[in-house]
Formats: sequence, C-alpha cells, structure tokens
Amino acid sequence: MTTYTTVSIPVELAKKVKKLIKNTGFKSLSDYVTFVLREIVAGKSEFDRGEIEHVKKRLKSLGYL
Repeated sequence: MTTYTTVSIPVELAKKVKKLIKNTGFKSLSDYVTFVLREIVAGKSEFDRGEIEHVKKRLKSLGYL
C-alpha cells in the first residue's frame, strides 16, 4: 500500500497547472505533480537542461528548494 503526504503550493500556481493539464491523461493536479517530480528525480525528464534549471530556480524562489 502506498502512503501519501500533503504538499502545499500557491493557489495561483495550482490553477495554472490545472488549466495546463486539462484534456490530458492526468486525472488530477497531484497526478501531474507526482509525474513531474518523478521525471526530475529519475533524471529521465524530457525537459532540456536549461528548462530543468529554470524550474529549479523557480521552485527555489518560491521556497520549495
């Protein structure tokens, strides 16, 4: 059985992500965030190095890293 934790993100960011994933295979914001984090942690991201660094800087500026 998989256990879960709660992670808080800014409401505006959540709204933007929900719009982004609309009509995709993702069922929820949590599913998408889990996917993105797994891709980054595994190092198998389809993002190029510059995009990954941009995401890391943004997450750091938001206080998540």
